[in-house]
Amino acid sequence: MSDSQTTSTPPPHQDDTRSITSAAGLIGAATFSSRILGFIRDMVLAQLFGASATADAFYVAYRIPNLLRELFAEGSMSAAFIPVFTEYHTTRSKQDTWELASAAFTTLLTLVTLVTILGVIAAPSLVWLLAPGFHDEAAKLATTTLLTQIMFPYLLFVSLAALAMGILNSLRAFAIPALAPVFFNMLVISFAVFGTPFFDQPIVAVGIGIVVGGLAQFLMQLPALQKRSLLFSWRFQPYHPGVKQMGRLIIPTLLGLSVTQINLTVNTILASYFEGGPTYLFYGMRLIQFPLGIFGVALATAILPTLSRHAANGAMDDLRDTVNYGIRMILFIILPAMLGLMLLGEFIIHLCFEHGSFTADDTAGTTAALFAFSTGLWAFAGYRILATAFYSLQDTKTPAIAAVVGMCANVTLALILMQSLEYVGLALATACASMLNVSILMIILNHRLGGLHWARLVQSIGRTLLALIPLGLVCLWVSRFEIWDQSGLFPMKVSILTIGIGLSALGYFGAHWLLRSEELHSIWQILRQKLRR
Repeated sequence: MSDSQTTSTPPPHQDDTRSITSAAGLIGAATFSSRILGFIRDMVLAQLFGASATADAFYVAYRIPNLLRELFAEGSMSAAFIPVFTEYHTTRSKQDTWELASAAFTTLLTLVTLVTILGVIAAPSLVWLLAPGFHDEAAKLATTTLLTQIMFPYLLFVSLAALAMGILNSLRAFAIPALAPVFFNMLVISFAVFGTPFFDQPIVAVGIGIVVGGLAQFLMQLPALQKRSLLFSWRFQPYHPGVKQMGRLIIPTLLGLSVTQINLTVNTILASYFEGGPTYLFYGMRLIQFPLGIFGVALATAILPTLSRHAANGAMDDLRDTVNYGIRMILFIILPAMLGLMLLGEFIIHLCFEHGSFTADDTAGTTAALFAFSTGLWAFAGYRILATAFYSLQDTKTPAIAAVVGMCANVTLALILMQSLEYVGLALATACASMLNVSILMIILNHRLGGLHWARLVQSIGRTLLALIPLGLVCLWVSRFEIWDQSGLFPMKVSILTIGIGLSALGYFGAHWLLRSEELHSIWQILRQKLRR
């Protein structure tokens, strides 16, 4: 091979980082569309129901299937299925791979159908346990129970959608699974806008929209599976070696990857004692999930197949490099988002939600919850990357142990902090517990991989902290405008906030450009390639 050929071919780890960044960008763009629609959905619900008793009932009811979605679907399914499926796809025949997919589909369909039926039957007891603050309000308790029963089948459809997503992601097909939630949000918005007039309890239409949206998420991925000759069929083989391997991985994963959802459920139980508490925590976390979903989840989704391939091939050096890259990239994006939400969150909530039944007091309550959640945004995102590294090694026990420690810390801190800070203390407890969880995983993974290239990581964090200075100054400048104390003037407020966010982003990326940031260079290279195409 000539020298020119040698120099023109990038090292394998460079191919990996480019591939991961490109995939994360694609997933992030699709997720951004979904989050925008999700934001519109939340704005519609806020205008229709505000922070009323009906809204509290809906968000408590939605928390139950949403938690189980994390347990049985998106979280555990990706963590347990993708490493095993990638191993089969890498080392076995296509027939073996299809048989694994079909056996996993049949087993999942059977188990989750059973859980759904039991959930509908046990809904009154579940609501009684998860919303003790509703015990003295019979109407609120009945509405929550009804909505829980209506929305429980959502768990079945979203679990099947997660399985389809796992197969497509393992084959590095990211666009269709990432776009599926767009249809979910469109259907929920449609049912909320057009369906509510047809029900005595308008919130019921929203619950039905949740279920129909979950079904749409699953159905729209089937053509992509058919195109790749991996459309699963009924094949009841619960003792299939691959399914058994997934089972061994998924049991501890049920706790490990879902630590955030479990902590939020604890918050829901305790928040039911505070009027408006469940709604404020929900909207606060929704704003947190906007950057977390676009960047954190996107990067973790894109990086898992690559990590799993390195682990299957025993390429530990490449795996270490990829983990380091994932941590640097997530902090590069999440830290400015965290600071922006902390400084501008009140104005975002004011413009997006303070309409109709959502009052200025509701804005203040949601802002307080958002600020507390924001302190842990870096930990919520970092956990996604670190847990993904363990799952690629088919180690789901370590994140589960860390999750137990984190949950104990969350419950303890929540009970202490709620005494003085009420529902804000619950959000702060969740953030602190996540920080502890990430710290434990970082220490163990550093030992497992023989180091994480700390010098490179510290340099990256240092550059990012310096680049946050112009961003913070612009955000503070925006917050000092007197217009925020005046009612109305919506177009002018939107213009000021938009310009402020644009200038803060320009200052942040400009500082990184002056500091010759590796992370910014990596993103720029991908953009240049896309533009050339």
